[in-house]
Amino acid sequence: MVYITGDIHGQLDPIYELFIRHKPSKDDIIVILGDVGVNYTGTLNDKGLKTAMSKLESIFFCIHGNHENRPQNIASYKEKEWNGGRVMYEEDFPNLLFPIDGEIFDIEGKKCIVIGGAYSVDKFYRLRNGYRWWPDEQPSPKIKEYVEKQLSENKVDVVFSHTCPAKYIPTECFLSGIDQSRVDNSTEEWLDTIEDKIEYEAWYLGHWHTDKRIDKIHFLFHGVEVL
Repeated sequence: MVYITGDIHGQLDPIYELFIRHKPSKDDIIVILGDVGVNYTGTLNDKGLKTAMSKLESIFFCIHGNHENRPQNIASYKEKEWNGGRVMYEEDFPNLLFPIDGEIFDIEGKKCIVIGGAYSVDKFYRLRNGYRWWPDEQPSPKIKEYVEKQLSENKVDVVFSHTCPAKYIPTECFLSGIDQSRVDNSTEEWLDTIEDKIEYEAWYLGHWHTDKRIDKIHFLFHGVEVL
């Protein structure tokens, strides 16, 4: 079984609730659609979160968000193949998998592409107050090129991303006090071009802290869906 949920930002209560309600086994997969928050501080706090998640034993498939460092930037991570695609992982926490953007995975017979990253509307607040922010939070031109190549050569059934195509941006989720004219929507605009070109069964995403559905687009926060 594959369970899909949204951002947890280092707060494990939504994961514990998922386990209480659905009782996933060690062979089940939990997809977290970005902002997992276990690669955020670079301190023992991260290790504590990973330790707690590893004890739950299910496989965690963690999409890259915009409130966390990329595993590629962290020396303890290694790369391996998993279900047909490449993931990053740490030997101490082998059930926590971080898929590389643009990789396509065979999950329960579905071809699933991963497209992580988004712009942080709180970027300047974080920089001003000494909180962590990473300049590679959004997909780079190299990542975009790889995604486009993958999709030109392969048919996919499912998209896992952090943010949504621009046409689906939920304006009701805009944070008050944020000047939207200064928000970089280039990732969403690029995803628009991707969505226009492909046929797919379902597109799952987080980032917007809402649970809703628009046609085949599934927004998830603390809600849980089954693939």
